[in-house]
Amino acid sequence: MGLYLNPGNGSFRQIRNGIYVDKTDMIDYVNSTVCTPAKLTCFSRPRRFGKSFAAKMLCAYYDKSCDSRELFEGLKISKMDSFEKYLNKFDVIYLDITWFVSTIESIENAVSDLQRCVIQELKESFTCVANSDETSLPRMLADISHKTKQKFVIIIDEWDALFREAKEDKELQKEYVQLLRGLFKGGTATDETIAVAYMTGILPIKKYGTESALTDFQEFTMTSPAKLAKYVGFTEDEVKSLCDKYNMDFESMQTWYDGYSFNQIQHVYSPNSVMLAIRNEEFQNYWTASETYESLKKYIEMDFDGLKGEIISMLSGETVRVRVSTFQNDMTSFNSKDDVLTLLIHLGYLAYNSKTQKATIPNLEVAGAFGDAVGGTDWAYVAEAIKDSDNLLDATIQGKAEKVADALEKAHEGVCSALEYNNEASLSASIILAYYTARRHYEIVHELPAGKGFADLAFLPRKNSDYPAMVIELKYNQDADTAIRQIKEKRYDGRLKEYFGNLIMVGINYDKETKKHTCVIERE
Repeated sequence: MGLYLNPGNGSFRQIRNGIYVDKTDMIDYVNSTVCTPAKLTCFSRPRRFGKSFAAKMLCAYYDKSCDSRELFEGLKISKMDSFEKYLNKFDVIYLDITWFVSTIESIENAVSDLQRCVIQELKESFTCVANSDETSLPRMLADISHKTKQKFVIIIDEWDALFREAKEDKELQKEYVQLLRGLFKGGTATDETIAVAYMTGILPIKKYGTESALTDFQEFTMTSPAKLAKYVGFTEDEVKSLCDKYNMDFESMQTWYDGYSFNQIQHVYSPNSVMLAIRNEEFQNYWTASETYESLKKYIEMDFDGLKGEIISMLSGETVRVRVSTFQNDMTSFNSKDDVLTLLIHLGYLAYNSKTQKATIPNLEVAGAFGDAVGGTDWAYVAEAIKDSDNLLDATIQGKAEKVADALEKAHEGVCSALEYNNEASLSASIILAYYTARRHYEIVHELPAGKGFADLAFLPRKNSDYPAMVIELKYNQDADTAIRQIKEKRYDGRLKEYFGNLIMVGINYDKETKKHTCVIERE
């Protein structure tokens, strides 16, 4: 066993010893591509979404230097027809690019150093090349396969680390792409050398213009995961099972970590956050690392026309259309707001629906990361509204109507300046923004069916919350008393009926001429 050649199954064994969700049926898909034209797979998804777990699982399955049968016994793959066919049948080259970059003295020499290290292990294991002076990894592998008639499995974890760590070093990036092309670009040498290859990373394969640098790869991404969608993160059934096993509240898990959806799978959860919540027995924002704050702040502050407005719309609970096709799959080639938003989709900060081609902030956890990041920008009105949202909720519950009106007026002014409109939609958006942190305690519903009509905004307390329910009725160029009267006339029932006796009614009116807000608050 080596660091790069046949690393064994120890890493997967450790994974099995922890909180474990069986994703081994993905092996069946990879097995279906072995020694076929579809043998090259690149599956990109964000940090904390199980990329390395999958790579280590594949290593344990294919690596011929170990016996992994007992590790997979009882798991999904063990019940599938392809299980026996390739179990521990190949020499595996495993490259963890993030780890490698972190261990070398100079990133400028990363590509040549990586080839040197792997070639050294190959020479120690294969006598047919023991005395070779070859320095090219693709040629060395081709030589071994030609002499031994054996093919390799190549697994690359965090394949895009060089693009992320050396953002501006174009020469290094080109050298790295040339290495990958040498390994995977096709032709007789690749066909004789590679049985199957699996790459995982955050970014899809780098584009040059409109073309992929590695056109032979089958790509599965956060904008189009296709048949691998259920392996992006945890599915709803998997999370329910974990909640039952570890006595965790499923509704809270859903609120905090659900929100990603694809055509094939409608509910996908952030795996690392789910597991941390179970380990810590606490639901909270696990995206609070400094790198999260700094990177998100940097991207949302980029000076592209319309970007600020789109971010504020999503902070207000809306979806926005994103054109994902122009993104060059790196962290420097930005030409529009769509490129920035597409990167945020691949980083997991936004959820994307390929049918509607719209993105949104997925869940309470990521909403917290956005709130922190916006608070560090120079978006004065927006940052202040989010910062003061806890105080606004307290003022509302305490019935301080004038204070509520003042806070909403400031938020509305900021939203209008960013979104460039001044109507009912901006009023609703500004209210959601002003109550930004209230989503920790409430499910906020637009146009909730209730009694004889619809509640403009309903704040329904989350499970185990002591907060009262709230109904907000919005008026435009009328008066707040009319809004309150309308709430009473609608005689809300349905989901609101259970809150009678603990319901706050909030009537808000916006005068377009004076740009003043008035508010009336009553309890039911």
